[in-house]
Amino acid sequence: MRKEKARILIVDDEKMNLKVLADLLKEEYSPVLARSGEQALQQAFGEAPPDLILLDVIMPEMGGYEVIKALKNSDKTNHIPVIFVTALNSIQDEERGLLLGAVDYITKPFSPPIVKMRVRNHLRIVHQYKLLDQLAHLDGLTEIPNRRRFEEVFHKEWARAARNGTPFSLAMVDVDFFKQFNDHYGHAMGDIALQRIAKALDCVLRRPGDLVARYGGEEFVMLLPETDAFAAYEVAQRCLQQVVGLAIPHQYSRAGETVTISIGLVTKGIDAITAPQIFIATADKNLYLAKENGRNRIVESVIG
Repeated sequence: MRKEKARILIVDDEKMNLKVLADLLKEEYSPVLARSGEQALQQAFGEAPPDLILLDVIMPEMGGYEVIKALKNSDKTNHIPVIFVTALNSIQDEERGLLLGAVDYITKPFSPPIVKMRVRNHLRIVHQYKLLDQLAHLDGLTEIPNRRRFEEVFHKEWARAARNGTPFSLAMVDVDFFKQFNDHYGHAMGDIALQRIAKALDCVLRRPGDLVARYGGEEFVMLLPETDAFAAYEVAQRCLQQVVGLAIPHQYSRAGETVTISIGLVTKGIDAITAPQIFIATADKNLYLAKENGRNRIVESVIG
């Protein structure tokens, strides 16, 4: 798979400066150009924010210092590294830029090799940060999203559903009689079973917005935005079938001869008004009922 080039936003009111920097970096990176502070912020707050910003200080109307203040005041952009590229070369100017949050300071006229080297170094840091961030949101055993990631995505999707008036479904999943499985087959086999179940659940989800995460222990959670009760039940049914299809032997289960799961499913209707905590608690209650009623089954409800 071809690696996507890093996006570098170059901001300068002088057309020639933009061209020189763009020509210098276009072979390795994907330059995005802005000739004013306003254009720079439009690009930074757009759907595809840059990985790095090269920012001139002296520009008409909105200068570089104002731009970086706006960037650092927003959660969406405060992580983007900013390098000032400017003719200002006093210690006071450099100190001011660094205090405002710039990661580096390059004075004009600049040396092309130095610019390329500093850009490369800072993008390497960005790449390492992204890898660490991804690891922080993954479950170490199953390599699917963890509870922390689920909670972040849940609150965003909940707000989006409320804003757009769309249905919203959530499924809590528990592996049936998993303690007995661990007791008799060993924790190593239990870990392998959880890995296979996580992969099976993930394979069922076909849309980019859907999410399955490990909620804790042998419990998983599935987030299904823009999904009504009928479609959510179909997804849950496929999950039951996928796990049974794994044919993992479980002689000590009262729900079947192989490993099975129970699912508590809840759907919020378009006009329903409820708190997110109640919504999750309802899914958890339905999971409890699924286990009480014999396991290897789905218990569903609709709010609104």
